[in-house]
Parts: sequence; C-alpha cells; structure tokens
Amino acid sequence: MIFKGVRDGRPYPDHGLTLRDWSRIPPRQIRLNEIVTTTKVLELDRLLSEDSTFYGDLFPHAVLWHGVLYLEDGVHHAVRSALRNRTVLHARVYDLDAEQGLDAEQATEQ
Repeated sequence: MIFKGVRDGRPYPDHGLTLRDWSRIPPRQIRLNEIVTTTKVLELDRLLSEDSTFYGDLFPHAVLWHGVLYLEDGVHHAVRSALRNRTVLHARVYDLDAEQGLDAEQATEQ
C-alpha cells in the first residue's frame, strides 16, 4: 500500500491557514506510508502535468491531528513520488495537535 489510508474529506476542524501562513512552515520529509489522503479523486491530467505547481505551493500541505498525518493538498505530488519509487515526500506540516495544546500521547488517545 502506498498510503496509510485514503478518505474523502477532512476529519479535523478548519485550521484557517492562508497560503501565506502555509508558506511560513518549513517543509520536512514525511513517509508516504504514514499519511492519510483527504481525497479519493485523482485527476490524471494534473498528475501528468509538468507545471502543476505553477500557481500553487511547491510543497504539499499536511495536517497532524490526533496523531494522524492527513495530506490536505498535494496528493498528485505524493502519487508522483510513489510512481518514482520514492518512499518520502517533502511537505509543509501543520501540527494542529500542538496548536490545540495536545502532546503526542493525548493526541493518539482521542
């Protein structure tokens, strides 16, 4: 399996981050098999497009919530990485657990 899971929609509350807010989060490596996507739909034309990030962020966006890493934006990047036999992806990760004051143990219990 490429991803930890695939779901349709975000299970976490709205974080209210703007593109400017996301751009302030430094990218880091995440393992593909540790992320849950928030979309079941993959548009083949976007997957194959060389300039798919022309108007967007170069890095996918992920949200850590209740100890689970959800890929909010950038599933096409993740699939491209998997097709190239890569196991990691560079993404911006927003830690919603930390924002809500939860430590790792509390987050996984909820």
